[in-house]
Amino acid sequence: MAMADTEDGSGVGGGGADHTTGAGGGGAGPAGGGGRTFGDIRFGKVSGSAIGIGDHNHIVNGRQGEAPCDPAYQELLEAVRQLAEDLRRVVPSPEVGALSDELDQAQDEIRRTGRAGAGRLARIRVMLQDASASVGMLASGVAVGQAVGALLGG
Repeated sequence: MAMADTEDGSGVGGGGADHTTGAGGGGAGPAGGGGRTFGDIRFGKVSGSAIGIGDHNHIVNGRQGEAPCDPAYQELLEAVRQLAEDLRRVVPSPEVGALSDELDQAQDEIRRTGRAGAGRLARIRVMLQDASASVGMLASGVAVGQAVGALLGG
């Protein structure tokens, strides 16, 4: 199917009847086929939409952004953000680097899902202990430790 040109070049008519040209035969496909069997499709600019072409598509077009999280995970996320910022100012070490990487992954997970898994929280707890020489004096490190402890139950 070839769509009729519009002023904006989008190839999509202003609604209403299907605007086709006869190049591909047009018309409906075989009985029960549910559509055209061949032709060209042109899309101009598409914004804020999802498009699926072909059979058996599953399209999800939803708001992108941070997942809502309960107050305990929101508190952890804030503490993790602060500690990650503070770690940029401490003397680099393998332990600080590993903790920093884990904190970045935790932030991403909490933003995407609204929570952090128990395994990740346990790793953060261990890494806080491993990096205690660098992190022990930071209030943000204490805050992360407390938030992780509250979520893990101890």
